[in-house]
Amino acid sequence: MTRVTEHGGGVWSIRVPIPDNPLGHTLVHLLDTERGPVLIDTGWDDPASWDELTGGLAELGTSVPEIHGVVITHHHPDHHGLSERVREESGAWIAMHAADAAVVRRTRSSEPGEWLDYLARKLAAVGAPEEHTAPLLAARAAGGRMRTLPGLRSALPDREIVPGELLDLAGRRLRGIWTPGHTPGHVCLYLEEEHPANLPGRGRLFSGDHLLPGISPHIGLYEDPDDATVTDPLGDYLDSLERIGRLGVAEVLPAHQHAFTDAAGRVRELLDHHEERLTGLLGLLATPLTPWQLAERMEWNRPWEQIPYGSRNIAVSEAEAHLRRLVKLGRAEAVPGTEPVAYAAV
Repeated sequence: MTRVTEHGGGVWSIRVPIPDNPLGHTLVHLLDTERGPVLIDTGWDDPASWDELTGGLAELGTSVPEIHGVVITHHHPDHHGLSERVREESGAWIAMHAADAAVVRRTRSSEPGEWLDYLARKLAAVGAPEEHTAPLLAARAAGGRMRTLPGLRSALPDREIVPGELLDLAGRRLRGIWTPGHTPGHVCLYLEEEHPANLPGRGRLFSGDHLLPGISPHIGLYEDPDDATVTDPLGDYLDSLERIGRLGVAEVLPAHQHAFTDAAGRVRELLDHHEERLTGLLGLLATPLTPWQLAERMEWNRPWEQIPYGSRNIAVSEAEAHLRRLVKLGRAEAVPGTEPVAYAAV
């Protein structure tokens, strides 16, 4: 498929592959400014991904050393992975929301063994069977060398994306919009300029993973082993969706799949999807279930038996996020005396 796509008005996208991932690629966007090109996200830290990024830049008549800045929608490695290498070769600044910058600082200061300990405890607490936690405990006993955990040494940003404020981009009006849910510091970036094709609406939205044309992004828990605050990521996501739906943008440029119009219509679809899913989970919770048991019974893109090991951890995190939302709405509650804790519909 085409590596580079022109979107008009000094905006292009470059397909940067994600190794061994069904998403296939990240769309890294390039925005021309009067001080030089700026990247929105950078892609996964992998030699093949780097080759595609640099090759795409070459097709556009530029190169990594000419990059002026990097704006990160969120800290996940398929978006932020190559940021440090871009900065090393160009001197570019890196901008990120403070909440995700805090995640980067925390993970950089942690050793793999600490995360393996935390994950094993957390999974046991939500009802994961011993055969699932055993590989984590074995890796911890072996010195924490299960494999390199992505994101543990991500680049520290040197600029902050302040919600509601314009970024310092010469000749462009790009405003950061805080859209937590997928991560605590996820941002969409609103290019407040007339659409080059004069589509209905105003401006374009670089939506990261917040708003995608055919996928509902993963909504898990905000992981901080040192913070016992009970967060509500799904509630955050739904609130953020409604705000994005009111912008009236002409076009959405997401980080996966393809550009699309009718942002408000897609927002309505996602709001309906999550309401239907919450209602369906209440039916499952007619019998008390742990978060792990709930995840086993939820509808995924494949049967539970076919979901890989790491993806099961993501799935149970999403089940927990939905449970927290139901509890906050007063539609489910923890069953007293259960260990691991089970939940039931009210």
